[in-house]
Amino acid sequence: MKSKNAKRIQIFDTTLRDGEQTPGVALTPEEKIEIAHQLDKLGVDVIEAGTPITSRGEREAVKEIAKIGLNAEICGLARTIKEDIDAAIECNVDSVHIFISTSEVQMKHALGMKPEQVLARAVESVEYIKDRGLICEFSPMDATRTDLDFLKRICSAAEKAGADRINIPDTVGVMTPVTMRKLIEGLKITVKVPISVHCHNDFGMAVANSLAGVEGGASQVHVAVNGLGERAGNAALEEVVVALHLIHNLKTGINTKLIYGTSQLVRRLTGIPIQPNKAIVGENAFVHKSGIHTRGVAVVPSTFEPIKPELVGRRRRLVAGKHAGTRGIKTELEDVGIHPSNEQLKDIVRRVKELGDKGKIVTDTDLLAITRSVMGRVVKEEKIVDLVDLAVVTGINVIPTASVKLVLDGKEYVAAETGLGPVDAAIKAMQKLTSSLVNVRLKEYRLEALTGGSDAIAEVMIKVEDKDGNVMSARAAREDIVMASVEAMIDGINKVLLRRRRRK
Repeated sequence: MKSKNAKRIQIFDTTLRDGEQTPGVALTPEEKIEIAHQLDKLGVDVIEAGTPITSRGEREAVKEIAKIGLNAEICGLARTIKEDIDAAIECNVDSVHIFISTSEVQMKHALGMKPEQVLARAVESVEYIKDRGLICEFSPMDATRTDLDFLKRICSAAEKAGADRINIPDTVGVMTPVTMRKLIEGLKITVKVPISVHCHNDFGMAVANSLAGVEGGASQVHVAVNGLGERAGNAALEEVVVALHLIHNLKTGINTKLIYGTSQLVRRLTGIPIQPNKAIVGENAFVHKSGIHTRGVAVVPSTFEPIKPELVGRRRRLVAGKHAGTRGIKTELEDVGIHPSNEQLKDIVRRVKELGDKGKIVTDTDLLAITRSVMGRVVKEEKIVDLVDLAVVTGINVIPTASVKLVLDGKEYVAAETGLGPVDAAIKAMQKLTSSLVNVRLKEYRLEALTGGSDAIAEVMIKVEDKDGNVMSARAAREDIVMASVEAMIDGINKVLLRRRRRK
């Protein structure tokens, strides 16, 4: 369904402001600048860089983002207080986003102000910003619980005072798509400047409400990468953008192929994990396990994929398990150059299902082990990368350091790194080499002890990913945890490189 009066939807990104308000997140100025660069490459229209009044570090970050010459409009958030607004203006931002509570409950208990006082403060602040030549976006905070007549009055007053955009925040996430659409439709009659929406996810409807706001006539949506934000978070950039493009047939300035890379950067710098089944950017978003699904996508991907993984910088994966089908497992094996006969394939599928029935997650390594057993021979595994030497130094007053020597296609490479411990140092040294040489990175690392005692055998399980989104798992077991970790990495890197080369 197309929106009213909106041919192109503006994307206002608040990852660096509301996203940083996620419990457990604290970004350094350098990290905020790195994310800002990526958001600009992604193509967002507005970057809300932060709230300058918050701290000296916040002001430095916003000021630096404003001066590095990004294409996006750089915005600073401020309360309707002169000191806040001045702090934003001093950062040389392009726009100031101001807000003040307008619902009865917040005016009374958060501000201790009467409606007429709130209205006067809003008008005064808008005029103050416009007198200084900046773009002004005005938000009546908690708009969706505000008396409708008062909401229309304050929005009209802000527009008359010179506000360039009026943002309607569903501050505590209480709207439904139907009520959100009706609210924006009603406000469009009163307000003539562009309307944006800012939806929170308290009831899990932030994305749906944002899209409903667009249907009602909003021409800008506030979003955050990975849905970060206060409490249950904001509308997720990746979900809003892809839905606008594919369901609503509307345009944005977003380069969708950079969505997954942006998501991973934000995940790494914020430390907030992404749930595996999250739409678009979750680990399982383009993974197929059920037999009927894998058969379908192996022939015609659109059978069970409403979104092409390549559109958002991802790749499709088929995984083995008790729900797996013959076609999916055959495709997995062919991807690594193994071609069992029909009878062998039936036996492999049976054993995979038996393993799955025992509650076992069937990894790429397990599938290859089963295949070796069934085919009655050692499946030849080429080695593109091989370990030549490993040296580790650690101690009480010594910084753990690891030196690794690898052979890649017959040529030797050496790297050394320090870490929190010998395993961390060794993994970092491996990553330092492989990320620059073959662009393969460690995606997941798990460690389990298989036996008891101080000489316990440790099993390391990893997942690695290359720049094309190829993901492979590997494992290794040794008494030496460092060696097990390095061997697993070598195995995983070889698998992903072999798959990449065979696909080419």
